Amino acid sequence: MPTFVFDDAILASSFNRPNRTGFMLESLADLDSELKNLGARLILRRGNWVEEILKLAHRAKANAIYIAEDVSRLSRQRLDKLEAAANTVGVEVIRQSGITVIPAGAVAPPDSDHYKVFTPYYRRWQEIPWRPIASTPKSITPVVGLKSLPLPKLSALCSGATSPEVILGGETQARKRLNVWTKKDLANYSDRHDDLPGDATSRISPYLHFGCLSSLEVATKLRARTGGEAFVRQICWRDFYAQILAARPDAGWSDFKDRGDRWNQDSEAFAAWVAGRTGFPVVDAGMRQLVREGFMHNRARMVVASFLTKDLYQDWRKGAAHFLDWLVDGDLANNNLNWQWNAGTGTDTNPHRIFNPTRQGNRFDAQGDYVRRYVEELSEVEGGLAQDPDPETRARVGYPLPIVDHQVAIAEYKEMRATPQPPS
Repeated sequence: MPTFVFDDAILASSFNRPNRTGFMLESLADLDSELKNLGARLILRRGNWVEEILKLAHRAKANAIYIAEDVSRLSRQRLDKLEAAANTVGVEVIRQSGITVIPAGAVAPPDSDHYKVFTPYYRRWQEIPWRPIASTPKSITPVVGLKSLPLPKLSALCSGATSPEVILGGETQARKRLNVWTKKDLANYSDRHDDLPGDATSRISPYLHFGCLSSLEVATKLRARTGGEAFVRQICWRDFYAQILAARPDAGWSDFKDRGDRWNQDSEAFAAWVAGRTGFPVVDAGMRQLVREGFMHNRARMVVASFLTKDLYQDWRKGAAHFLDWLVDGDLANNNLNWQWNAGTGTDTNPHRIFNPTRQGNRFDAQGDYVRRYVEELSEVEGGLAQDPDPETRARVGYPLPIVDHQVAIAEYKEMRATPQPPS
C-alpha cells in the first residue's frame, strides 16, 4: 500500500514553500501514474502524520510499515513517535536506507561517531561496500477498498507563486534530464562544473532531495564512467553532510564551530543582497537566478554566501533561510551546512576562505554571459565589462554602485575575527 501523508505540522512550518511544494505535488502525480502502470495507486492522506499512517495500517491489517530513514531532528522525532505508537498495536516499523548512498552512521573515525573532515570520510565512503540497487517490481497487488484523497492543488497547501522558470518534478522528468546530461556533459564534468554561463551541471539535486532519483543508483551507475568520479564525489558531499546532521541535529541552525561572531544587523544591506542589487554583478546574477528558477549554480552559491557572511558580515542563518524559501533542492543538511562551510562556522572549513566577487566573475564568467542572462540592466553591456561596469555605465542603465568596498569590508571582517569576543 504505497502511501503519502501530507503532514499538517510541516505544512504549517517555514519549510512549506511554493517551489518545493509544487515540485513535490508534480512528483507525487508522476509516482501515482507509475504505480497505476503496476496495478496499484498512491494512497494520499492529510493530518497528523503518525495518526494517519497508523489508521491506514489498521485498515489494511498491515503488520509492518516500511519507511526511508532520514537525518533531520524533525524527521527522526516523527519516526520515533511512529515506531513507539506502532509497537503498542503490534505493527513493526522498518527503517531503510534510502536518501543517501550509505547510511548516515555507516562509517566513523575511531574517536567519534561522525567525520568532521570531508577527505577522510570520502576515502572510507569509497571503500565501504554499497548495498545493491533494488529492482522495480513488475506488478503490485493493491489493498482493496481503500480510498485516497485527491491530489491537492498547490494553492490548497501553501500561499505564494512558484518561480517562473522552475523545473518540473517527478521521476519521469528526472530520468530524462539525467540521461541527456550524462550523454552530453558527464565526460567533461570535472572541467566544466564551475562554468557559470555554460550551465553544464546536472541539476538533479531536486530529484535527489525528493527521492525521484536514488543517489545510490546514480552513483553506482556513473562512478566508473569518464567524468563520473568527479561527479560522484559531489554526491559524497551530500552523504557527508547527512552524517553530520544525524550526529549533530543542532548543527542545522547552530554553529558547528562557534567562533563568537557578532554579526552585522544592517537590514538595508541584507535587503540589497536578497534583491540582487548589491552592485556586484555576479552576486546579483546568482540571487536573481534563485528567484527566477528556484535554483542557483553551485559556484554562484559559494560567491553569494561568501559575500553575505564576509563582505557584509551577516549571519549565515539569514542567508540559509532565504535560500530555503526558494530552492527546489532546499535540503536542511546540504543547504545549512554548506552555508556554514562558507561562513567559517562549520566543519572542514577555513574562516579566512573568501571569494572576491569581481575576481570570481572574471574567472568563471569572463565574457559576462551569466550576468547578462540574469541581470536585466546589464543585458546590453558587452563582454567582460558586465562584470565590473564603470560608474557612467551603471548610471546609464540604472544599475547600482557597489554597496561596499570589497577590500575595506574584508579588512574589517578579518579584524573582527581576530579580536577575541566576550562569551555570549
